[in-house]
Amino acid sequence: MLNKPVGYLSSRRSQGGEPTLYELLPEKYRALKTVGRLDKNSSGLILLTNDGDFAFSHTHPKFYKIKTYLVSLDKPLEPLHQQEISDFGIQLDDGASKLFLTKLNDNRLEWQVEMSEGRNRQIRRTFFALGYTVEKLHRVEFGNYKLGDLKPGEYKEVDKI
Repeated sequence: MLNKPVGYLSSRRSQGGEPTLYELLPEKYRALKTVGRLDKNSSGLILLTNDGDFAFSHTHPKFYKIKTYLVSLDKPLEPLHQQEISDFGIQLDDGASKLFLTKLNDNRLEWQVEMSEGRNRQIRRTFFALGYTVEKLHRVEFGNYKLGDLKPGEYKEVDKI
C-alpha cells in the first residue's frame, strides 16, 4: 500500500518527464502492478500487487469494492446537485455515474465520496458535468484497506484481506 502524492503518475513509464509512483518505491517493489489508478492530480491509497486474481477482484465492478475519497470543490455543492448525483446519477459519455456523497462541513465544499466502480477520472467528470471543479481528491479507503496515518510518499506491506 502506497500513499501516492499529487504530481505522480500511476503508471510504470514516465510521460513527458513526469515522475511515476514507482520512483517512490525501492527496487524490490517496482515489478508490482497497481490495482486501479489515481490521476496525476489525485492523491491517496494505491495498492500494488503481483497477484492478478487479487487485482481483478479489486477492480472489476462485479466484486463491488467500495472506494472512499475526500473531495474538495471550488464552490459549494448545491443541494439539488447533491441529490442528483446520489439519487439518480449523472450521465457521462461512458455511462451513468452515481456517487454516494456525505457532507463533511457546512460550507458544502468538502465531501466524502464513495463509489464501487472507478472509471477514468469519474469523480472529476461527474462534478465537472454540473459546473464544479474538483480542487482536491484524496483516496482514503479501497475495499478493506484504509490509508490510516501513512504519510504522502510512504508505503507499507499489507496482508491480503
